Amino acid sequence: MTSELIAKYFPQLTQEQLAQYDQLPALYEHWNSQINVISRKDIDQLLERHVLHSLGIAKVMTFKPGEKVLDVGTGGGFPGIPLAIMFPETQFHLVDSIGKKIKVVTGVATALGLTNIKASHARAEDIKEKFDFVVSRAVTRLGEFYPWVKNKFSKSTGNTLPSGILYLKGGDLEQEIAESGLTVRQYHLKDYFGEDFFETKQVIYVKG
Repeated sequence: MTSELIAKYFPQLTQEQLAQYDQLPALYEHWNSQINVISRKDIDQLLERHVLHSLGIAKVMTFKPGEKVLDVGTGGGFPGIPLAIMFPETQFHLVDSIGKKIKVVTGVATALGLTNIKASHARAEDIKEKFDFVVSRAVTRLGEFYPWVKNKFSKSTGNTLPSGILYLKGGDLEQEIAESGLTVRQYHLKDYFGEDFFETKQVIYVKG
């Protein structure tokens, strides 16, 4: 079972959820052969470098039923698709400015039977809805990203953190955070996952 890595860190998952994670490597190999959304070297380590990395957000935030989450620059569906499997009663809107990537997202979500995903070929600025949280994975520098989404929050207060951004980033981020002028909370993924890949990876939270 390829999802053993996921089950190790999320023992509460149902058999249905584990089966959905199990399907991801084959689905992405299929789509990647047609539309290259994941690098060749990463496709062999999809569960660690893409799926588990996306689920770093689930280690710092449990999305609630009925909450709405926007995934900006989702690419082939990260972090949105792994999070949508994890939180089936939360609504996820995955957007990307490249249409063929959204084709992959739609194909994978349909194959998995995920009914809590909406996928749009659009820029973040064009989305008019309000969301409880915005998630993304290293689309650009934090100071550039924040203006795209700063007016997208519904200002809910029902979760453990107020509405805001949960941003997956790696490397030394001190300068980037300083130049953004934003007040952030940093969560180091090495505190949650033992694999070497996560040594410098973080989730950055910014209040909306």
